[in-house]
Amino acid sequence: MTLRSDAAALLDDLVTLRRDLHRIPEIGLHLPRTQERVLAALDGLPLEITLGKNLSSITAVLRGGGGSGGTVLLRGDMDALPVTEASGEEFTSTLDGAMHACGHDLHTAGLVGAARLLAARKDDLPGDVVFMFQPGEEGWDGAGRMIDEGVLTASGKPVDAAYGLHVSAASYAKGQFTARPGTLMAASGALEVRVMGDGGHGSSPHDARDPIPAACEMVTALQTMVTRTFDVFDPVVITVGSFHAGTRRNIIPDDAVFEATLRSFSPEVAARVGERAVQVCRGIAQAHGLDIDVTYEPEYPATINDAGAYDFVADTIRDVFGEERFTEMADPITGSEDFSRVLDRVPGAYLFLGACPTDPATAPDNHSPRARFDDSVLGDGAALLAELAVRRLALLAG
Repeated sequence: MTLRSDAAALLDDLVTLRRDLHRIPEIGLHLPRTQERVLAALDGLPLEITLGKNLSSITAVLRGGGGSGGTVLLRGDMDALPVTEASGEEFTSTLDGAMHACGHDLHTAGLVGAARLLAARKDDLPGDVVFMFQPGEEGWDGAGRMIDEGVLTASGKPVDAAYGLHVSAASYAKGQFTARPGTLMAASGALEVRVMGDGGHGSSPHDARDPIPAACEMVTALQTMVTRTFDVFDPVVITVGSFHAGTRRNIIPDDAVFEATLRSFSPEVAARVGERAVQVCRGIAQAHGLDIDVTYEPEYPATINDAGAYDFVADTIRDVFGEERFTEMADPITGSEDFSRVLDRVPGAYLFLGACPTDPATAPDNHSPRARFDDSVLGDGAALLAELAVRRLALLAG
């Protein structure tokens, strides 16, 4: 029996697990109900399980019996989003304001499937597998926290290779795998700005120090900064997603506040873009005679696939599923991902799996309250993760 056929036999159980998780979405680093359900799904498998000290993570080590070779890490994230579900699914979220709108319930169920497949073959594995069940991907840096707690050395030696996949509710046809070598996803950072003046009557702006025009100027100047400071072939994206000022049309407020997300694709630009954005905002505030409180916090580095690991993943998919099931992405994605923390330290690769139940050109995308995922892809996702571990361990063993 092949891993793929064995995974097909597990599909019903994996779908049940995914839908159970979908009903109980939890946000952030502390996911007690999710952790409990995943532990129940892993119960009985020959795994060495460690729970996170400061987050609801699960690290499970499978010891191979076929030799003392290397270690491969497989990752699935478990957290949900602060979104009120409107998907219409019969297994919809039971919690208002929380939804698995990004498919992490599929990632978790798929990783459980991979653990079951590999546990059944543990005697033949020439090395160990670390299963990284991670909370807090959606802005909480759960991967970084799990690294701090030792996930990359959980087997007793450093991880040699790492793999993960992400499902997509749109963009890609159901069952289609896609990735690219090098930069796959953007680095991200957060810019927070408070422009401080002196409020007054809207009819007499000369008697006040109005923060709103200056803050508006900063928003547009940041876009000009992108085109005049950074190479168009090493792009930067800046989006101001929050802007708040004032209470009424004829009142000049004391302050104006806005927040922006900054995305970039190379370590060199990621190191410069935040500093430059801060300089622009401070310069404009000074020109207007205003005070400013501005901070930039780097979030996740770019997700960069090792070239050799990418080739290995692409070749494995083509061999197991057929040439037509894999497509190389032309360009990176401007979203960010904290699996980048792992790939910063370990050669590996991240990829996407289409899980769109309708037309991917018109379907609601990840993070939409109407996002829907076809969980029939769970078998192939689990089989691929397991296949990558089996083949990579064999290569590491020589």
